[in-house]
Parts: sequence; C-alpha cells; structure tokens
Amino acid sequence: MSKPAILVEDLVKEFDVTHTGYASLKGKLLWWKSKRRERLRAVAGISFSVQPGECVGVVGKNGAGKSTLLGLLARVYKPTSGSMELNGRVAPLLELGAGFHPDLTGIENVFFNGVILGLTRKQVAERLEQIVEFSEIGDYVDAPVRTYSSGMLLRLGFSVAVHVDASILLVDEALAVGDIEFQRKCLRRIAEFQQRGGAILFVSHDMEAVRRAASRVIWMRSGCVEKDGDTEQVLRAYEQSGEHPVGD
Repeated sequence: MSKPAILVEDLVKEFDVTHTGYASLKGKLLWWKSKRRERLRAVAGISFSVQPGECVGVVGKNGAGKSTLLGLLARVYKPTSGSMELNGRVAPLLELGAGFHPDLTGIENVFFNGVILGLTRKQVAERLEQIVEFSEIGDYVDAPVRTYSSGMLLRLGFSVAVHVDASILLVDEALAVGDIEFQRKCLRRIAEFQQRGGAILFVSHDMEAVRRAASRVIWMRSGCVEKDGDTEQVLRAYEQSGEHPVGD
C-alpha cells in the first residue's frame, strides 16, 4: 500500500480562553473578581489517514473542530500534542480571501500566493493565463482584490490552488459560494486532481457537494471523530442525528 498523503495520529489542539466578566470600560474598572481562564479543546485526539487519489469530506456542526483541523494541517496552528504527516506539496483554500492582500490586484495576488505555495515567479508566469482563464473573472484580474465579490475571491483562490502542482488540497467551505456552473467546474477539477493521485480533505456544510465530491466522510463531534466511513452511510447517520437537518 502506498504511503498516506495525510497521516494524523492522536492530534490535539487546545486554546486558552479568558473570561473577563465585564463588557465595558466601566465594568473593567469596577470588576473585582480575577479573570477566569479556560482551556478549550478544539481537536481532541483524533486519528485518520488520507490516501493519494482519495477525496475525504469532513462534516459536523459549527464548533465541531473541522476548520481547526484544516488549520493544523495547513500549519496555521501548532498542535498541542499528537502528530501529523503530510507527504507532498499542500495547497490550502481555507477561507475566502485568505492570503490575498486587499490592496494588490488579482494578478499581483496570484504571484504572491503562487510563490508562497512553492512556485518560482517564472513558474507562476507560465501558468498565469491558465489561472486567469479558469477563474473567469476577466478584466477584474487587474483590479484590487478589495473590490471583489465573495464569488470572485472564491474563483481566483480556487484557481491558484489547483494550478500549483500540489499533491494535497485542503478545502474549507470554498464551494459554498459561487454559481452552480462554477461549482460543477470545481468538482470536475477535483476529480481530475484525484485521478492524478492528489489527495483532498474537504470541509463543508453542503451535503450535496460532499456527496458529489467525496468517496469517504469523517463526521466530527466536539473535536472527536464520531464516524468515519462510506459517504452515504456517514451522511445518513449525521443527518438523522439532528445536527444537520436534511435540507439545511
């Protein structure tokens, strides 16, 4: 069996949360009690692997730890304990506009992000036409990113992510924004990425998008893996749990 593209073992991420007990400057001056600190465990010792060519969906209600997990894999956060191994270049698409400088143009941001993801400026220049064409944002590529709609940010961000020769794609809710035709175009590109041996971890609240893209699903609850297995079986259990009502 080939080496996993993603291997996670007993991964834990905790955050320190401070409760002040006041909501105004006056309250701060008058409040006599000491601050209360709490240790929040967002990811609670989870283990799983993703093989090359596999697309795994991650579902769960808000606060389940899904985005924190992707943030750990993208090296945005450091784990509290446990281990994670990513074998290959990673292209993260974690949130709309992440990594884009609002005052730079679309083209400038393409170069900026491409270099961050491991390409040389020459390699970015060679792919620039393909990136812009795939994004379908036209002449807006010469405008500052702060003028873009959420759909345009998605188009450009996704286009950069799938043109940097990555072998691992981390996607957080990216397909929830944008028109149906572009969603289908993204799903086709995801399928092509898989056929070339790319591994995908895909977080979404859109159950139909998960059904179309993923052959396996991880259901997270309170930072833990509640269920990991066949897409339809896990999604059916998730929907029947009431955490994500059918049609939501």
